[in-house]
Amino acid sequence: MSERTGSGDSARKRSRPAKKTAIVTGASSGIGEATAEALATDGLAVVLAARRVEKLDSLAARIESIGGDALVVPTDMTVESDLVSLVETVIDECGRIDVLVNGAGFGLYGSVEETPIDEARHQFEVNLFGLARLTQLVIPHMREAGRGTIINISSMGGKIWTPFGAWYHATKHALEGWSDCLRYEVAPHGIDVVVIEPGSIDTEWGDIMFDGLLERSGDGPYAELVHEFVNSNRAGSGSDPTVVATTIRNAVRATNPNPRYAVGAYAKPLIGLRRFGGDRVYDRVVEYLL
Repeated sequence: MSERTGSGDSARKRSRPAKKTAIVTGASSGIGEATAEALATDGLAVVLAARRVEKLDSLAARIESIGGDALVVPTDMTVESDLVSLVETVIDECGRIDVLVNGAGFGLYGSVEETPIDEARHQFEVNLFGLARLTQLVIPHMREAGRGTIINISSMGGKIWTPFGAWYHATKHALEGWSDCLRYEVAPHGIDVVVIEPGSIDTEWGDIMFDGLLERSGDGPYAELVHEFVNSNRAGSGSDPTVVATTIRNAVRATNPNPRYAVGAYAKPLIGLRRFGGDRVYDRVVEYLL
């Protein structure tokens, strides 16, 4: 099944096995990549969606090498035509959408004062609005089939906060509430909505985030705090992405999955600290860790 289709290509109809199909966005690296491999190992046909096509091709080849099926669809989550084409291609090529893993996203870090508002808007476009639009396009197909699982990859940052992550945390807090409302709406149609709250995970996400933070706020009025934060956290030990991928695979397998799964380094302790200790205790812990 491995094939690449662009957003402007016309897909070709062909006979496919009635294999459960999962769309995985952000599949070019990290959690998305590990999740695509885990679902393919479980026998699902996986649709690999991201902008970095060369990495998707490499992943598709690995999936094929274990006897899996993969379809590469280059996708920019901020481009409406890409999202429409993605869903149309999957229906044309696979005939069904059983699972949607909304994994695309990035972390915009910088002081509120120094972060351009256009960058903040782009953070919302990728982490929330692009995800929401793709979900809107997928729901009718799941609803017609009377089944489906939507996995929204949030973060422990959807329940807590970390220094200089105001815009990133805003998107993840919003995604948590959005997912709760969606879960209620689509449950009568046999669709499950699951929120995954990863903790610290060893991916390129952290290096990209820290580099952006230093670029935006490493030399201004918040420089001292920024460098303290980076020096205290950049070499931190996180969990392997497969920990999250396994949790997602188990949620997809489950007849009645939990609404939320906190997984990975620090996720459960920090969420619990914020929930039961309150804001003042959490604030003091953050200050101590800096």
